[in-house]
Amino acid sequence: MSENGDLYNPKPGQIVIYSANWCPDCKRSKQFLEDHHATYINVEIGKDPQAFAFVEKITRRVKIPTIFFPDGVILIEPDNEELARKLGVTA
Repeated sequence: MSENGDLYNPKPGQIVIYSANWCPDCKRSKQFLEDHHATYINVEIGKDPQAFAFVEKITRRVKIPTIFFPDGVILIEPDNEELARKLGVTA
């Protein structure tokens, strides 16, 4: 699936993280994914009104980071332990 087909899709072909550059939890989650060699698409909701609306619809209000996985799992504001369980790695 192309990157464009992965955006705004609750079941993307690769990991998609909706975040904001000012958000410390977003930075931590992205760093965790990078540390564990998980490739992902980052979407800045402050720069993309469609992304903001998509996350708002899914989370009922905007909660970030919101991370979509290819198997349909959505993690909202996950901590490192949740990310580790999802990726099958040690936190």
